[in-house]
This record gives sequence, C-alpha cells and structure tokens, in this order.
Amino acid sequence: MEKRRAMIQRKTKETQIELIVNLDGEGNSHINTGIGFLDHMLDLLTKHALFDMDIKAIGDRNVDDHHTVEDIGICLGQGIKEALGDKKGIRRFSHASVPMQESLANIAIDISGRSAMVFHVLFPTEKIGNFDAELIEEFLEALSTNAGINLHVNVPYGTNAHHIAEAIFKGLATALKDAMSTDTRRKDIPSTKGIL
Repeated sequence: MEKRRAMIQRKTKETQIELIVNLDGEGNSHINTGIGFLDHMLDLLTKHALFDMDIKAIGDRNVDDHHTVEDIGICLGQGIKEALGDKKGIRRFSHASVPMQESLANIAIDISGRSAMVFHVLFPTEKIGNFDAELIEEFLEALSTNAGINLHVNVPYGTNAHHIAEAIFKGLATALKDAMSTDTRRKDIPSTKGIL
C-alpha cells in the first residue's frame, strides 16, 4: 500500500509553517505553534485520529493568534488532501459523538472533495485561558475548505469552554480516523461519479 504522507510548507508575511502528516501513523506528534492551547488540541487530534504529525509554526502573534491558527488549519487541510491522494478505498463517511465531562460534541464528516462546514457551538466564555474561543471555528473552516471535507460540528450542551473544545477535537479525530480508513471490500473510489 502506498504511504499516505504529505509535507506542506507555507510562508507568508504573517506566518511560516512546516507540517508533516502521516495518515497511517500511531498517534505521535511533535507540535510547536507558539500557542499552548492549540498545541494541546492538535496533540489530542493526532492521538485519537492515529496519524502522526509534526508542526513548526511562527506567526505574527504580536498582532493576535488569528493568522497562525487559520494558516495551520490551511496547512493541515492541504496535508490531509494530498496524503489521501485519489481516495481510493476509503470509507469516506463517518460520525462521532464524544463526551468530555458535562459537554458533548457531535461530529459528522464526508470526505467528498467538496468543502462545507456547519458549526453550531456556543462557547460560554470568549477566552479559553489566553486563547480566543472563536478561533476554533476559524481553524475548522480552514481545515475543511483545504481538505475538501464536509464537516458538521454540533454541541448540544456544555458549560466549560475547555471541555467543549476538547470534545470537538476528540470527536473530529474519531470521525477522521474512521472516514480515512480503508475498507478491504472497496477497490475503487467511493463515489458513483468515479471521482472525489
């Protein structure tokens, strides 16, 4: 089986990012974005999605964290898309319902080649530590757009912003792991169009 790996580099006036992703890994990560909370969420993502990822990021954090968070989402989306190749044999669809203490996140994805995102989440606070909670939506939008993934994120309840974010990332990881996995019965691309 061909290795499903990608290396993405992005350099702008706002950020400089290097990302390596191996979709058939073991959940190992080496992540340094300069944003502690984002590092924590990306560690969770790789651990539960069972892919390996290295990220080094330098951004204009003197402005704020927005550009860095969004551009990492762009790079991860591009990496997933490149590593999946023609998507032959993948399961394509998946969903996960993941609790984190009092919070629950319901995630559904379709690796369709067409991006769309629905985000129904209310954070009880604007900040999670020093991290702007609204940047979670920005990250996921950038990821889904650049990966060509239809992503639905619904949090019906939760009172702790950290727990809500953690449930979202663990749910995304679980759904990605299943949707990116291969089905031994499927020998072709999972679409009646013949292309994704």
